[in-house]
Amino acid sequence: MKTNARIKTLFKNHKAFIAYLTAGDGGIQRTLDAAMALIKGGVNMLEIGMPFSDPVADGPVIQRAAARSLATGTTLEDVLWLTKEIRKLSSIPLILFSYYNPILSVLESNFMSKAKTAGLDGLLLVDCPLEESQSIRDQCNQNELDLIHVVTPSTTLARLEKINQHAQGFLYYACRKGTTGVRNTLPDDFSQQIESIKTVVHCPIVVGFGISNQEMAKSVLEHADGVVVGSLFVKALEEGAHPSTLTTLARDICSHTLLSCCSIT
Repeated sequence: MKTNARIKTLFKNHKAFIAYLTAGDGGIQRTLDAAMALIKGGVNMLEIGMPFSDPVADGPVIQRAAARSLATGTTLEDVLWLTKEIRKLSSIPLILFSYYNPILSVLESNFMSKAKTAGLDGLLLVDCPLEESQSIRDQCNQNELDLIHVVTPSTTLARLEKINQHAQGFLYYACRKGTTGVRNTLPDDFSQQIESIKTVVHCPIVVGFGISNQEMAKSVLEHADGVVVGSLFVKALEEGAHPSTLTTLARDICSHTLLSCCSIT
């Protein structure tokens, strides 16, 4: 199955240090400034979150960010503008992180084509099961966008085998039950879970949900191909952090001996 070139190239050569931002939290220009600050700090893939009114997989930090963003009227068109602006300055892979409903509402338009033109590389729908993904997967394939699937500690090996048949780009492993949010340690059975997934899955494995410091990131990358940090950055923005603070936070997590970071081009 074809994989987006930017995503494939990144995992071929490096580990992935992925940051999540809620688009439009504090305004779309602020999200752009935050994105470029994180890239400067070592992030080499970015998840751009489309705010949604019922973000059931997200903890309080990202829920509040989504509410603030929706209050300002953020739309998918704003996300495409943001993507275009980031793409002018950086070649890192860009993933649209969304719930199913916002994408379903534009599925019959030419949104996927516009997303590709804007510079997006993949789509992650956190609440879209494999059985409901065929129409979206078809449109992603037509536009060379990777449809990223999410698995959890409760995903059985039998279901992993089914997901593996359609996996593109990477597999997102939400490493704990419950919602997103800053944590201080990984689950006790983390390494065993990753090794179990590797017996079935052929694509890179990226780990998220609760990663908040360099020690946790290093532990993740001893077993997986990438790590996602979200709530830590979103909370910093909620507290009024300057872009330079985000750069410092990212650098504190990113060990440059472990991760090769993409520069702004």
